[in-house]
Amino acid sequence: MDRSLTNSNNLKNRAKKVVPHLTGTFSRAAPSYVEGVFPVYAQSAKGSHFIDVDGNEYIDYLMALGPITLGYNYEPVNQAIISQLKEGILFSLPHPIEVKLSEKICEVIPYADMAKFEKSGSNAVTAAVRAARAFTKRDKIAYCGSGGVWHDWQAAMVSRDGGVPKFNSELIKIFDYNDVDGLEQIFEDNKNEIAAVVLEPTMYEQPQNDFLDKVRKIATQNDSLLVLDEIVTGFRFDIAGAQKYFNIKGDLVCFGKGMGNGLPISCITGPSEFMKTFDELWVSSTNNSENLSLAGTYAVIKEMEEKNTISHCWDIGKKLFYGWNKTVEKFGLDAKMYGYPIRMHMQCFDSTKKESLSMKSLILQEMIKKGIFMSVLGGTFICFSHSEKDIENTLTALESACEFVTKNVKNENYGDFLEGLMPKSIWSMKIFPTKKNF
Repeated sequence: MDRSLTNSNNLKNRAKKVVPHLTGTFSRAAPSYVEGVFPVYAQSAKGSHFIDVDGNEYIDYLMALGPITLGYNYEPVNQAIISQLKEGILFSLPHPIEVKLSEKICEVIPYADMAKFEKSGSNAVTAAVRAARAFTKRDKIAYCGSGGVWHDWQAAMVSRDGGVPKFNSELIKIFDYNDVDGLEQIFEDNKNEIAAVVLEPTMYEQPQNDFLDKVRKIATQNDSLLVLDEIVTGFRFDIAGAQKYFNIKGDLVCFGKGMGNGLPISCITGPSEFMKTFDELWVSSTNNSENLSLAGTYAVIKEMEEKNTISHCWDIGKKLFYGWNKTVEKFGLDAKMYGYPIRMHMQCFDSTKKESLSMKSLILQEMIKKGIFMSVLGGTFICFSHSEKDIENTLTALESACEFVTKNVKNENYGDFLEGLMPKSIWSMKIFPTKKNF
């Protein structure tokens, strides 16, 4: 693939002068990829493909950091937005679409009596935490997840904690996925102080030994709320979310990303006894009732219902997941996909079983040359628009990349063959998980 990145690089140089960190989202910025080889700016997209500002086309597996569940520039969603645009974007009063979408969400999401809309996943989970604190009259949070909630209550746990008041670090207690003992220790150390267990139902790891059921039981026994962070799992694992997929009940459940197929929208749901808490809280914003996102999201959910889109994503994802792992095994590379066919990630290990970012960067560098866009630092997502042809082309590109690596790399010197800069991690954990005191 003969590619130019001239326009991308020119825009990057302009952005350096006027945009902190080049863009408003850390994970989208050039340093998150092999800078100098990966494109920096996208111009347009359709289905599962996007075109960069230099006219290069790619099959995309990052899906705008996860929100694209149907596909880019998806016609029924576009039409819903256009139709609403003709009526208006935002009014001094609510529009009927807010009620209509709320009813639809309560229809498809388990245990949801009410729905409250926000504009981002961070806002939704933060609002749920505030409601849990108000409901329980407690302040501390037990947390298990992959990050992504960057308001003060959680940002205290990561390296990018500048500007976060120090007291916040005393209010968040971390436990590892599948570590029930660690969660129990948090409650032992903080008796009657934990307002909520905030849990991402899964990242890439499968729940073991009834982990999710035990978390639910521990929260109930301690009169704490279970807040499920379904920003990623919602409308991707199942239209009814991870609650249905894993058969777990949340008290407050937060959705975002995939529900809007790229629109800026998120949502908190739950039984009325918890949701009515919002009647007394200052959780309000001018743009929460913005109507284009509400109308578009309604169209997204209708498409998922009528076309069984999530089933297709699982089926096509399995072809990539298992095809990928078969290919890397054939070449003797420890570079498998882990997780779930609709939300997977690639991990590379050297001969000492140490994770190798340089190996991963090199494989994905060679694949980007073949028009396959995957994140070095993030996950791999499947959308309804991914086709069998996309998967075939991806596995062909992987075969070529593996051939390049096995032919050229000696003594695991993967970094020597990078044609750009090694990706830079965005954040690291500052607060370590609680472990059981035996």
